[in-house]
Amino acid sequence: MNEREIMTIAVKAADDKRAENVIALNMNGLSLVADYFVICHGNSEKQVQAIAREIKDKADEHGIAVKKLEGFDEARWVLVDLGDVIAHVFHKDERTYYNLERLWGDAPTENIHDVLSQ
Repeated sequence: MNEREIMTIAVKAADDKRAENVIALNMNGLSLVADYFVICHGNSEKQVQAIAREIKDKADEHGIAVKKLEGFDEARWVLVDLGDVIAHVFHKDERTYYNLERLWGDAPTENIHDVLSQ
């Protein structure tokens, strides 16, 4: 499975749990850490956990190794490391504070509507 397919699985999983403002940044050539960052937020700790759990469960269903899951208990910023794709699931307050979209502003954004229709 390629990194775009993994990104698609993560985006769809986040959308299934009604994550807000889901974006996917194409990090190719910009980061040595991952090829895609999926960034989204939930409005409560329970929703953040539900989104992160859904991403993990869908990855498991597709045989994608979850290398790391950090921040789940606090549910303020959960990082789901899927290798070439890293999902950042924020609580809405933390997302505004860290503003990864601005930090990685030179990264192209994938069209989420196209991703969700795949």
